[in-house]
Amino acid sequence: MAVDAPRGRGWSMDVFEAVRTILAVRRYQDRPVPEATVRRIVEAGRLTGSAKNVQPWHFIVVRDRETLRRLGALAQTGPYAAEAPLAIVVAVDKSRFAVSDASRAIQSMLLTAWADGVGSNWVGFGGLEDVKPLLAIPATLDLLAILPFGYPVGVTGRGKKRRKSLDEVAHRERYGQPFE
Repeated sequence: MAVDAPRGRGWSMDVFEAVRTILAVRRYQDRPVPEATVRRIVEAGRLTGSAKNVQPWHFIVVRDRETLRRLGALAQTGPYAAEAPLAIVVAVDKSRFAVSDASRAIQSMLLTAWADGVGSNWVGFGGLEDVKPLLAIPATLDLLAILPFGYPVGVTGRGKKRRKSLDEVAHRERYGQPFE
């Protein structure tokens, strides 16, 4: 059964525009993220494809201020998580494609949030073992990331990125052949 693309259903931004403009956000307004937006963010992660449809991820949605404060204290690369109104902690099964699959889910969540005006940044990739007991994450899982979410403080400068040019990173048919 064919599925039509979701045109005209009220989404505020197309996918390419979200990819083109997304920036890391580390400062958040003291303003809650609406439950409908939180649900859409988590659904985006859940609906992401995974190798052999294993879906090796677990998403722990954290809104409690004290728990957020403790997450910020434990996350060496993201103390700003303490100031976010919301965080989603991503744990994964210890399986072959878990990191790749969950990374895809994380990107889906970040882009979905951004399209709704909610910023985030990936915190983690190691050094998060102390978070597991705080959130009762079993030893059978690995902790991949903490994703603080919130409305950005100030102007975010959407789309103002310093990236290598397309001809530096893209090749046609073989490495070294200009993409043009």
